[in-house]
Amino acid sequence: MPHVPFYPEIGSVQNRARVDEVMRQYSPSVVYHAAAYKHVPLMEAHIFEAIENNVFGTYNVAAAAECGVGEFVLISSNKAVRPTNVMGATKRVAELVVMGLTRKSTSSATDEHGSTRFVSVRFGNVLGSNGSVIPIFKKQIAAGGPVTVTHAEMRRFFMTIPEACQLVLQAAAIGEGG
Repeated sequence: MPHVPFYPEIGSVQNRARVDEVMRQYSPSVVYHAAAYKHVPLMEAHIFEAIENNVFGTYNVAAAAECGVGEFVLISSNKAVRPTNVMGATKRVAELVVMGLTRKSTSSATDEHGSTRFVSVRFGNVLGSNGSVIPIFKKQIAAGGPVTVTHAEMRRFFMTIPEACQLVLQAAAIGEGG
């Protein structure tokens, strides 16, 4: 396996100057943007923070990525399909931001490196990830049930962490922008 350098940095996606600084320092060829507030009830209670982080933060990272980045991949959510809550709505708007940058990027080269290819990928319930519903289901089962979902007709689909990673890598490899 080839050696891939890893440089841990800290900062907020809401701080455009910091995002620009990191992008200039490391000149990444690919950016995988997964930073988002994803806790649905907290986002309902803190709408402005959800918008600042999930929408404006995505714009900051995506716009900074135009400086020589070949590919930008937004990790979105299945909740963005037909948003029924603040978290889903902010992720949908983040997708639209990336789509807008896709159009801008394809209409003119960003610099001597050419255009950035912007791609979004959606997925939901990842088994074993932070915030996974599985620990809640396990507690409900251990307590004798019932296992609750939001609606009797609700269906949940799950993927493993390796499957989620593969989906993100596939999006980066075969996505055509948008």
